[in-house]
Amino acid sequence: MSWTGQTASLGRRAGPAPIPWVADTLALVAGVGFGVVIALAISSESQSLLSSPGGWFDAVARVAALTGTYLMLVMIVLIARLPWLERTVGQDRLVKWHRRIGGWPIALIVVHVVAVTLGYAQMTKAGPLHQLWVFLSNYPDLLAATVSFALLIFAGFTSAKIARRKMKYETWWVVHLYMYLALALAFAHQIVTGVMFLGHPLARIYWIAIWSLTAGVVLTSRVVLPALRNARLQLRVHNVVEEAPGIYSVTIKGKQLSRLAVSGGQFFQWRFLTKGLWLHSHPYSLSALPRPPYLRVTVKASGDQSSAVRHVKPGTRVLIEGPYGTFTKHARTNALVTMVGAGVGITPLRALLEDLPADVDVSVIVRASSAEELVHRDEVEALVRARGGSFHALIGSRHQVPIDVRTMNRLAPRVAQGDLYICGPDGFAQRVIDVADRLGVPKQQIHHEAFSF
Repeated sequence: MSWTGQTASLGRRAGPAPIPWVADTLALVAGVGFGVVIALAISSESQSLLSSPGGWFDAVARVAALTGTYLMLVMIVLIARLPWLERTVGQDRLVKWHRRIGGWPIALIVVHVVAVTLGYAQMTKAGPLHQLWVFLSNYPDLLAATVSFALLIFAGFTSAKIARRKMKYETWWVVHLYMYLALALAFAHQIVTGVMFLGHPLARIYWIAIWSLTAGVVLTSRVVLPALRNARLQLRVHNVVEEAPGIYSVTIKGKQLSRLAVSGGQFFQWRFLTKGLWLHSHPYSLSALPRPPYLRVTVKASGDQSSAVRHVKPGTRVLIEGPYGTFTKHARTNALVTMVGAGVGITPLRALLEDLPADVDVSVIVRASSAEELVHRDEVEALVRARGGSFHALIGSRHQVPIDVRTMNRLAPRVAQGDLYICGPDGFAQRVIDVADRLGVPKQQIHHEAFSF
C-alpha cells in the first residue's frame, strides 16, 4: 500500500465541522441543573430541622453532598468523549475544565463527611470520633458511602500533577475506573438516606433522572456507539513498518471505511486485541487521510504500549473510538497557514495537509535531531510542493537549530497574518507558542492540541 502523493477525495467521508453553540448550550444546561440542585437542597430544610441539635451541621452536610456529587457528574460528562462536544471544544480543553472542577467535589464531600459527623454527634451528645465509629459499625449504607469517599480521595490524589508525572498511563486509567464504582455507591447512599428525597417524590425523580441521563450518555458514547462502529468496520492490522528508529507505521485494513467521517489532524483511541495491549486504549493521530480500505497510524515507541505496537502481527483485531480533536481544517480562520512540527508530531500535520482546501497558502517547518527521524518527510514535502507551498527541514538539537523569532521570521515571514498549527512534544510546542506570541500571532489563530492525561 503506497501513501505517497495527494490522496483522492473520492471514496471517503469528510469530517463534520464543529457546532459552535454546543458548548454554550451544555454550559447553560449544567448551570440551570446546578441551580435546581441547590434549590432542592435548601427547600428540604425547615425551621424545626435547623433548630434541632446539630441541625445546621446537617443542613450544610446535605447541601455539600448534593452539590459535590452534581459536580462529579459534570466532570464525568466532560470526559465522556461526546463526539458533538469533543469536536467543538477539543479534548485538551475538556480535560482542563475537568481538572479545574475536580477539586470542588472532593472539598464539598469532605465538608459533607465532617458536617454530618458533627451534626449527629451533637444530636446524640457523643464525641465526633465515637459518632464516626457508630456510622461505620452500625449503618451498612454509610459503610458503602465510606468506600465511595475513599475511592474519591484516592482518585483525587492521583490526579495531582506531581502524581500524574510519576504514574504510568495504565495505572492512572485503572485508578480512575474505580470512580464509576464510587459514583454508584454514592448514588445508592443518597437515595436511601437523603432527607431531601424522603417524602419528596418529585425531588427523587429529578435526582434519579440526572444520574440516569449521565449513565446513559457515558454508556452510549463509550460503549454502544464504539461497539456498533467496530462491528461494522472489522479493523485488522495489515502490516507494521519501521519509519525511523523507534517510530513505526501501522496500516489497518477494514470494511466500509468510506463511511468513516474523519478530518486530517484528528486522532482515535486505539486498542490492539493482543497480549499486553488489549486492556487499554491510547490516543494516536492518523498519519494520512483514510484510503479505503486502509487507515494508517504512526507511533513512537516511548511507553509500554507504544513500544509493544511494533510487535503486533498482521491480522490482529483493532478497536477504535473516535475520531476526536479540533486540530483540523475547521479551526482555520484564513487562507494562509503555517505548520510547525517535531518528531512524531509531524504525522498529524501530514494528514492535515491532505485535508486543507487547494487554495490555502502553506508553509511547513519540521525539526528533528537527525535526518532519519524526519518521519514521512518525502510525503510531507510532496504534498507541500504540489500546492506550491514552502517546506523547511531543520536538522539538529533545539540548541543547534532553535525555532526562535529570527528563524520563524526567516522561514515564515507572514506567520502573524495567518493560522499557525503546532504539533510536537509539549516543551517544543510551548516554545513555538511563545515565539508566535512575540511575533504577534493572535491567540485564536494558534492551534495546538495536547494528549496528556
